[in-house]
Amino acid sequence: MTEPRNPGMSSAPQINPTHTEPSAQAVEMDPVEYTLRKRLPRKLPKRRNDVYVNMKTDFRAQLARCQKLLEGGGHREICVHGLGLAINRAINIALQLQAGSQGALQLAANTSTVELIDDLEPEDPDEAGEPMTRTRNNSAIHIKVFYPDPQ
Repeated sequence: MTEPRNPGMSSAPQINPTHTEPSAQAVEMDPVEYTLRKRLPRKLPKRRNDVYVNMKTDFRAQLARCQKLLEGGGHREICVHGLGLAINRAINIALQLQAGSQGALQLAANTSTVELIDDLEPEDPDEAGEPMTRTRNNSAIHIKVFYPDPQ
């Protein structure tokens, strides 16, 4: 049996406090002293049949755009991309498209991890704080929605 994990303990590697090598020490920052600015993620090449799903645009509008590309746009396939919180919405759009076609559409999903960069800017530029960057990972999904080739 495994022991229950302490919620206060992190599974991330801990730095030995007696070790004084500058490259191994974690930079401590006070969240009050810095403003977090999230950069836009690097996008895949934009093609006419790519749809990038987000949480700000209305779901029905995004679904209608996908339907228009498949039915009126002359495309036999589209690629629906979702990042982070928009993964569920991308999956839902693909499933709605498939259900609306009475099973004529097929889906092929791939997942990936996208590296994102955040800028940490000091609140007060007069103090000794320097602008910093931080990288983090976020999940992404790429769903190919297509009509299968007739055999």
